[in-house]
Parts: sequence; C-alpha cells; structure tokens
Amino acid sequence: MNLEMKDISKSFGPVKALRDVSFRVDRGQIHGLLGENGAGKTTLMNVLAGTFPQDSGQIVINGKVIQGMTPRKSGGLKIRFIHQELNLCNDLRVYQNMFLGDEFSRAGFLKTKPEIKRAQEVLDYMNTGIQAETPVSDLDTAQKQLVEIGRALLFQSELIIMDEPTTALNTREIENLFVIMRKLKTEGVSFIYISHKMPEVFEICDAYTVLRDGAFIQSGDIKEITEHRATELLIGKTFVSTNLKEGQDSHVREDTIFQTRHLGGAGFHDVSFEVHRGEIVVITGLQGSGTDELATALFGATPLKGGTILIRDRPLSLKSIKNVMKSGVGMIPRNRKERGIVPDLSIQQNNSLAYWTAKHPSPLVSRKEEHERFRRSQVKLDIKAANEYDPITSLSGGNQQKVILGKWLEIDADVYIMDNPTQGIDVGSKFAIYKLIHALSAEGKGVIVFSSEFPEIRQLADRCLVMYKGRINAILNYADLSEMEIMKYSTGAQGEEPN
Repeated sequence: MNLEMKDISKSFGPVKALRDVSFRVDRGQIHGLLGENGAGKTTLMNVLAGTFPQDSGQIVINGKVIQGMTPRKSGGLKIRFIHQELNLCNDLRVYQNMFLGDEFSRAGFLKTKPEIKRAQEVLDYMNTGIQAETPVSDLDTAQKQLVEIGRALLFQSELIIMDEPTTALNTREIENLFVIMRKLKTEGVSFIYISHKMPEVFEICDAYTVLRDGAFIQSGDIKEITEHRATELLIGKTFVSTNLKEGQDSHVREDTIFQTRHLGGAGFHDVSFEVHRGEIVVITGLQGSGTDELATALFGATPLKGGTILIRDRPLSLKSIKNVMKSGVGMIPRNRKERGIVPDLSIQQNNSLAYWTAKHPSPLVSRKEEHERFRRSQVKLDIKAANEYDPITSLSGGNQQKVILGKWLEIDADVYIMDNPTQGIDVGSKFAIYKLIHALSAEGKGVIVFSSEFPEIRQLADRCLVMYKGRINAILNYADLSEMEIMKYSTGAQGEEPN
C-alpha cells in the first residue's frame, strides 16, 4: 500500500493536536513514526484508522483520495491498528477476539470451526505457542500483545500500524516479531512503527518521520540519521546522554527497610532479598522467569504460597492491598490500562485514588485540596493536561503514566515497587522519571524496580537481582553490571542451576 497524509490538522477544543502534518509510507516499507508523548503520533494514526475525522487535509491511498474515513472503511482498505493499550475482551477466547467484528457466518449463524482453524494457523505462523480456544483472561500481558498482532495478520492487512508493540515482549519474542515483519515486507505489506526504543527503530525501520508538538519536523531514510540525532529532533534540543549513577554519591544506608524471606508463589519460589533505606534494587529476568508474578505478590495483589515479607523489621500483613498501602508500601503497576487507571474518572480523581485509600482522614472530599494535589503532581512530573477535570483517557499514554506516578507519590510511602515504570514513555520523560527515582532514594525511600531494559537498569540499580526459573540466580552490584552478565544469568548460561 502507498499512503500519503497531506496537511492533516486536528484540534480538540483549544488544543491543536496536529498542525498541517504530512506523512508518506511506500509499499513494502517499515516506517518509524517518532516523537515524544503528546507529539501527535497516536492522533495522526487515529485519523488514519477513522477513529475521528481530521479538521483539514487529505488521506490518499494508492493515489485515491479517501473521503469520510471510518473504522469500518479503514478495515475494508486492509489497514489494521495495533494499539499501545491492549484492546482485548478478557471474557472471550483468543479466536473470538481475533475475529471480533469480522466473524465468519452463514444464514446468521457463526461458523466457529473455520474461525478456530484460521486463528490457529496465524498463531502458529507467529510461533506464539498460544491455543486459539484459550480464554484471553488466562494469558499474560506478553501473550495478549501477540494476540493483538495476530489479529492484524489474520485478514492479510496491507498496512499495519504498530504503537509500541514490543513493550511487553521479551528479546526472543521481539526477534520473532521482526522476522515476521521482514517476511511480510517482502510480500508488499507496509508498516508504521511507533516506538520510544531507538535501537528497535534503527534495527527494523527503513524510513522515519519525526513529529513534535503536533507538527512535522523531519523525514528521511533511517540510514541517514543516528540514534543521537533522532533523539535531538524529537525533544527539540541538543541532548546529552548521561548516566545518572556515574559520579553520584550513594544514598544507601545501613538499616534494612524491606525484606523477603523464602517467598513462594505462582511462578517463583524461595525468593529472599533485602532493600536498605535509600537503595534502588532492580529485579530483572526474561519472560517466564517469575518477575511479573513476584511484582504483584510483593504488593499483596496475588497470594503467596509461603514465606514472609518484613517492612521496618515487622511482618507485612497481606490481608488487603489497603492494609499494605497503610503499612507504607506503594506500587506503580505495569499495563496501566488494566491496572493503573480508572478510565471513567477524571485526571484529578485518578491522581487522588491512592491518597483517598491510604491517607484521607475524612469521608468528605475538598475540591481545593484535590486541585492542590493535582497541581503538585503536574509540576513535579510535567504532566501535560488541558484540564484536570477531563477524563484520564484524554491524555497520551505517557502522561497517563505520569498521573499514575503522581498518585502513588501522594501517599509518601517508605517503599515503592515500580513494575516497568517507563512503559510507553519517551526518552525525555524517562530521564525525568529516573531523576525522580533517584530523588526518592536520596529521601531514604526503598525502591524496587522491575525492568528488562539494560540501559534503564544501568541508570538506576544500586544492586540488580537476576531471576531465572522462578528464583534469584544472581545478585550483581553496580560495578559488576553489564548486559552480558545479566543475559548470562537470566538465561542460565553460567552452566549451573540456581541454588
């Protein structure tokens, strides 16, 4: 498919999300669409997908101007949008999700067997290991992401839009996805690839376009630009990549604030470690290593099968999440759509949820206090919001993530568990969050970060715990950190099973 978007503009009330943006994708091309959160990338793609109409400008496909684009018309043109936020129905099975809205039917009756057969062919083609009849509620986040991608491949799409498709995928799954994309590219399929992970963009993309503040900045061949220059273009200033740990005094104190003893649960067993005041402990591992399950268990969101958690040398009661919060533990979860936000509430209300649960002394809500609480978060985290009373879903993914961070900072916890806290965050905002985590460390907070990205681990970790087959396989100090060492222990390549 050959696509041209000419002089596209779109406003939401007084906010100009897009200003005369032009964009072109050729047949059989993987085109990287770059920009910070709020730059207009997703808005531009929503115009292409027919989610809402442009105020002005044209969409031209294979030389023909498309009038009145709608989601159904976009689908009929074989355009598929894999959203950053998962859009699956947990109550349905995998094949039902893949065919949702495009079911096989005859005389008003669904043809289930052909759907299952075709869905399974696609899942096997992608080497997912997922069965088409599995309930989606039984899948983990990475598997759900693969189902989303499979849904786009199901109907032989000619243009596939991928918005942060690898956020929940491990290295092997990402490599497998890229193999599929390259194969489809040779068959003439075009891709628009949106990602904040620059190494991925430069590995898979043929061309790039940079947007900033809703405007077109630059486009060209990916081979003619460097990662560093691309970063400067998207943030609009000279960017110096620094490591926040280098030359910094350690904030780690002697006293232990958080400790686990022989924890066991679904996906992990015999996990023991401690966190000192002012210490940032990063826990990493490949998909299936037990990191996802451990993260939720530490906060009491999933049950333990054995072991003890101590906070300030006292056993932490896991009877309820409210009790955990009142004990001084906060958690920034992964998968913000399902776990982090309440979509029916406003930005301001989402910002106050944790405080209402753990700290609010009265059943009455003060409008003034709620406004002041949001303003603190907005200034501290640079949240870009036109109106705090707008729905949380009106914000970009990155700004939603900042609201989630602000929400948990309001309870002033002693220990923060952060599960992939920079998910879907642009490079500038990532550094702001890294600085915030270091500031929490300087205040004497204990911070536990779950991350699979080595550059992030290097920016944060005083110590790094590497998990393999549900256990801690290695504990690495900052001086010992390297991508090779982490990969060695996360794959079990050191030649022996974890103790």
